[in-house]
Amino acid sequence: MSVPTLRLASYNIQKCVGLDLRRRPRRTLQVIDGTGAQIVLLQEADKRLPPRPAALPHFVLDEAGWQIANLGGAGSLGWHGNAILWRSDSVTMRDHGHIKLPGLGPRGAVWARFDTAIGPLRVIGAHLGLTGRVRHEQVLHLARESASFDDTPLVWGGDFNEWSRAPVLDHLAPEMTFLVPKPSFPALRPIGALDRIAIGPDLQVAAHGVYSERPAHIASDHLPVWADLRRA
Repeated sequence: MSVPTLRLASYNIQKCVGLDLRRRPRRTLQVIDGTGAQIVLLQEADKRLPPRPAALPHFVLDEAGWQIANLGGAGSLGWHGNAILWRSDSVTMRDHGHIKLPGLGPRGAVWARFDTAIGPLRVIGAHLGLTGRVRHEQVLHLARESASFDDTPLVWGGDFNEWSRAPVLDHLAPEMTFLVPKPSFPALRPIGALDRIAIGPDLQVAAHGVYSERPAHIASDHLPVWADLRRA
């Protein structure tokens, strides 16, 4: 009997503005759909200026069958640009919330708890700072916040802005296992593994990778990363 898996993806959509400098939300949606994920963590999902409307409109996602965690306001898709989407045919959301991150920039993280084919699952999506010191503080903060949750299996995903492929983040969150970094930035010729996924001790990864099928090479400056999760 096959072991059930769930595919989670993380994608910095750069406000749906591609490398051709055109804002094309449906092109972004094509990439999201192409990942085959049941849960997707987005970064830069809202436009920059207040009231920070959604760069990827709600009705576009609704038409495609995606559910949206109600994390923002005034038409935003997420919170500090972080959003969570899921397919309701295989996943049910039970709860969601925000995590404030330290640092001067407007950074934050979002979380949601789901019932899935692999059992209960808590996901945290984040977009970390540009300097090493701030990133380290933010990962430590995420680790402390994660420890305050219940024992639901946990996965982190997002744009961690970490160029080093050495395990510099792993040491800061010893309860989490960061998947082997794979280059996802810049999209045309990826060399930087800025986008990361990490799992807690109750999860395993059957496979993980970077989604690079067209038009992902031009839809954003990042490529999506994905992981097929299963219970340990």
